[in-house]
Amino acid sequence: MSFLISDAIAADAPAAAQPGMLEALLPFIILFVVFYFLLIRPQQKRTKEHTKMVSALQVGDEVVTNGGILGKVSRVGDDFIGVELADGVEINLQRQAVATVMPKGTMDNLG
Repeated sequence: MSFLISDAIAADAPAAAQPGMLEALLPFIILFVVFYFLLIRPQQKRTKEHTKMVSALQVGDEVVTNGGILGKVSRVGDDFIGVELADGVEINLQRQAVATVMPKGTMDNLG
């Protein structure tokens, strides 16, 4: 049967080259760079902006907490703030619990 199909001779085939250390690690390096620019860097930027916003809180600012509560800052301390929800109703919150500072007059326009 060898007259129809030529015999494969393994000795004639060149040996496959082993990849170098850089070639083996290149996919992991590219994956890390993609993760850095798509996940890590934007999260660090949001954290930095939130820290700046929380440190700039002042009495009279209207804020929304992480729980969705809208109120006006009535007291500012080092770690805690007082948030007035309605006349005579005030809660104490950690500064980090503030999600957003709203434009002035937001509470007045609710109806």
